[in-house]
Order: sequence, then structure tokens, then C-alpha cells
Amino acid sequence: MFKKAVEAKSHQRLSGADRKKLRRSIKDKFQRISDSDLDALLPPKAEIAVAKFQNRVHLYAVEGGFPMFFDVDGRGSDIFPTVYALWIVPELLPAFVLKGGEVSRFVIGGADLMFPGITVPPEGLPSFRAGEPWAVKVPGNPAPIAVGSTTMSSAEALKAGLRGKALRITHYYRDLLWESAESCYVPNAGFFEDVVFEDPSSLQASCDSDSTDVVGDTSGDQQSNPKSDEVVESVDVNELQHDSTSGLMLSNDGEKDAATGVTEGVADLKLSDTVSGNDPNDQQTLSTADIDSLLDKCLLQALHTTVKDKDLPLPGSTLWSNHILPCRPSGITLDIKKSSYKKLSKWLLAKSTSGLISGKEDKHKKEVMLLSVNRNHVDYSSFKPEKRQVEKSEQPSVQSANEIRSSKALEVVEIYKPSVHVNSIFSSVGADPGKLFSASEATDIVFTYCEKENLVKPTNKSIVILDALLCDALFKGAIKKGTTYPTEIHKKDLGSTFVSRMQPHHVVTRGNESVVRKGALKTVQLLTERRQGNKKVTKLSGMETFLIDAEALASELQKKFACSTTVAELPGKKGHEVLVQGGVIDDLARHLMEQYGVPKRYIEVLDKTKK
Repeated sequence: MFKKAVEAKSHQRLSGADRKKLRRSIKDKFQRISDSDLDALLPPKAEIAVAKFQNRVHLYAVEGGFPMFFDVDGRGSDIFPTVYALWIVPELLPAFVLKGGEVSRFVIGGADLMFPGITVPPEGLPSFRAGEPWAVKVPGNPAPIAVGSTTMSSAEALKAGLRGKALRITHYYRDLLWESAESCYVPNAGFFEDVVFEDPSSLQASCDSDSTDVVGDTSGDQQSNPKSDEVVESVDVNELQHDSTSGLMLSNDGEKDAATGVTEGVADLKLSDTVSGNDPNDQQTLSTADIDSLLDKCLLQALHTTVKDKDLPLPGSTLWSNHILPCRPSGITLDIKKSSYKKLSKWLLAKSTSGLISGKEDKHKKEVMLLSVNRNHVDYSSFKPEKRQVEKSEQPSVQSANEIRSSKALEVVEIYKPSVHVNSIFSSVGADPGKLFSASEATDIVFTYCEKENLVKPTNKSIVILDALLCDALFKGAIKKGTTYPTEIHKKDLGSTFVSRMQPHHVVTRGNESVVRKGALKTVQLLTERRQGNKKVTKLSGMETFLIDAEALASELQKKFACSTTVAELPGKKGHEVLVQGGVIDDLARHLMEQYGVPKRYIEVLDKTKK
């Protein structure tokens, strides 16, 4: 799930009610967790932030610390702990123990876990159901290296002879989620003795011919690792660098092989009997004046780097979560409540009074809107923004942008399925009437039949004489009673008449996703109407026809038009409706054509606000 770089579409703090809801969901999901364990993962007095991604994943983290939980669908029903959380509370999930380090090399290389790579205890395979969250551990080390969900129940696994996929891995040690943390927490060494992975030869003997299943989902470079026959050496704990604000950090000795280098690090993951020394929330206590100064610095950094004039006006909450918080120093929690201003709106209005920005308070929303930035202000011109290191993230960002661009590329093809009327024509020329054909392919088939039966009129090559089979295919049921059936047809009308007697279908392809639907292609409906208070609202429906996700589109339109958007299910119909505040029907239609490639002829526009 976290193999490829995906940019978060929003960052925000959890409110008190949302924090309680998250804690309830975690306690309901994980029966093993105690109140003390939950407090260790989500400290009661610490700020909890949520990052929402385009693929609907929600990532929950202690602000200024590490990601602790992620929600696959964003609905609270499919929550998993991160590797960080499992290092703090290792018994949070039941775990499969691998047969040896060679298996872990593929698991932390991105492959799913297969049954031949699992150690079955003497008492037998533990009981589990399909879809349960489980962790993965290496022999002799309680620090989990991956987390995923079971693909089948224990009864089904035994019935299958312990073959096939056991665990669908959603997150593993050193994937992009692990590397996204500002500092990498490593369990304190010394509580357990060092562990060296088993000799791979013993694993090969135990897995026998089924060992190839373990690497079924890995890439070619992972399978051809030149160091796969060597025993992995232990990592010296002294190689880890200690940082006062973020606990232990891995030393960076240059680029290593994605699989072998990770396996070396996993060999020495140890758990401490206490996590107080590595608490990500432990930091130097800042005075009120220091926090005020840090707020100003982060604001200026954001105005120089991420806040563009084209994005204005900008709500204060969006400015805070998407621009100011990412500019804070690593390991520092920025809390507006601990400043002398106490409130975000008061601080922004103070900056507006100083002339650095122009802001106005919305009396209804109780929020300050950032209207403009005075880039000639002395504070702005005298500030030198910090240069952030982006070398490592630059390539994934380009890749992510290309993936988003390719994912929006649309291809629509109209195809046809032979009906009972024309099945005889297809069968007579040896074509499969159960397949789908394009209009040109169907036309070629009917002309092939004419050539086979010599139906072209000798005295006029543009006329086709209709035999009984072809006449029934073209006109049976379409001619009124008492009307004489035609005996010939012009060649230019033969193809279109033949295609009209077939069942229309269409294929919609966007990126790697493709779907075939019956019937003609439906249009996207755009509707603008007035509501109470003479306010305009624009409704969008039918976007699923072109493989456009309603939630992702709503979030995108919210940023583009700087307005609120909501998504609701269509009453009595399949699909969703995106509601956009404001009369943006023309801009929205243009956005669908330019960004999603929806043809203009498939966009239906109705503006009820015009007289």
C-alpha cells in the first residue's frame, strides 16, 4: 500500500470528539489493547494529527512524532497499527513467526507473506479468520517487521495444505510510510540479545519446492539479490546516532540494496522495557516568547515557499494545517494555545494589523480568511527562507505527478454485442457471437457475409441484394405489418443498419483501470440552482461513468474553487453527487474536460439561476 509515493491532500488536527471516536474504534478493533497501551500510543495530552490521502487512506500520528495508526478506507472499519506502534506495544496484534531471515528479505521488499514461509508451532496453526490484522516477526526477536490482513481462515488454510498467500501486507519496515516520519524511532537495544538470521539453506530445505511461493510478488531485482546466499551480519548498536529530540535515529551510510540493507537493520531491532526515553513528545520546553517567535518564523517560511497568490483567499485553518505546521522544525510541536495569542484568529489578525498580510474574519464561520500577502513588507523581504533537502523526495514526487496525470488519461470506446437478430450472420462467417466488436469490425463481418454469398448486384456494385438471412438480420421486427420487406440495400447504409441491430456497450479506460458496461455511455450532469439566502450551489453527478472518484474530486474542487464541497449518495440510484458551494458550473465543466478528459458531448449543463 505504501510502495509508491502518494501526496497527502490535507493535514489537520483531530478535535476532542474525533480523538474519542478514534480511541473507541481502536479499542473495538484490537481486543488485546489496554488503556495504558492506548495512552502510550496516543498520549492524552498530545495533539493528534490526521493526514488524508488521495487513495482514501487516513494516517493518524502524534503531532511532532510518529505515525501510529492508518485507516485503509478512511471509514474507521479497517484500521492497522504502524510498525512504530507495534514496537511500543509488541503484543497489540497476534503475529506469524517466519522460518528465517531469508523470508523476511522478501517481506520487507514488498512481497506478501506465503504459508510456506511461516513457522507452525508444535501445538498447531493458531486459529484466525479471514481479514484479521496480523503482524510478522522474525525468529527470536519480538520487534514486528510488517503488518497485514489474513487472506483466508485457519480452517481454509489447513484445507489448502498450508499453501498460498497467508497475509496481504499493507505496511512493512522501511516502506514509504516508515520513511515519512521526521525521525526514525528504533527500539532500544540491550533488552534482548542480538539475533542473527538463520542460514538460508535451512529455509530452502524446509520450504522445499514451495519456497518459490514466498517471492511470488517481488520484483526481479529482489529475486536476483547477489547476497542472498550470505548470512546477514548483526548491526552494531553503536552505529545508531542518538538525538535528544527524537530518540534513536538510524545512521545513514549511503544507499544500500532495498532488500539486503533492510534485512540487516531488522536483525537487530530490539524492544525496551520502557518507552519513556524514546517518547516522541519529549522535547525542550519552549517559553511563550519562543513560541511567538517560532510562529512568526513558520508563517514567513510558508509565505515564501508554499503560499502562492493564486491560492488566495485561503481559510486560516487551511493555512495552519497545510502550510504553517509543515514548516515547523523537526521534533517540535507547535501549539497556538501556548502562545501569547491563544487563538489562531487572534494571531492572524495581529499579523494583518502589522501589514504583513491582509485578513478578514468571517462572522458566520468564526474564522479568519487570508486575503493577500504584502510581499514588500520589511519582515517578508528581510526573511531568508530555509532550503529544505528535497533530493530524496524529488523523484517520487515527479513519479507521483506522472502517475496522477496518467491516472486521469481517459479513453472511451463504443463496442457492440451481437443480438439474436444478427447472430446467424456472425455464425455463418465463423465469428464468435459471444464476443464484443467495434462498429468497424461488425461492418467488416456483414460485408464478409455478402462476399461469401455473392450478394453484390452485378449491374450495380454499390447495391447489395438481400437474401432471407440478411433481410431478417436487418429488418425482422422493424418493419410494420402489411409493409413489404426490402429486397436490396445500398452499401453505405448496410454497415450502419447492421450495427444498429446489435446491443451497444462501451469500454471506459483510465490509467490501469478499465470497465465494460452495457448500454450507451451516460453523460455527466451539472446543475446550478439557488437555495435559501439567494446562494448558488452546483451539483455534479454521473462522474462514475468516467471512473472519477467522487471523494477525490470533491477534495480537488474544494482546493481549486476555495469553497466547501460535500459528497452524498444519489437517492434511489447508484452513484454519488458532489455538491459545490457557488455558481461554478462553467469552470467545473472546463475542469472535467481539461483535467479528466471528459468529452464535451458527454457533459450535460443546466443553469437554473439564469432567467
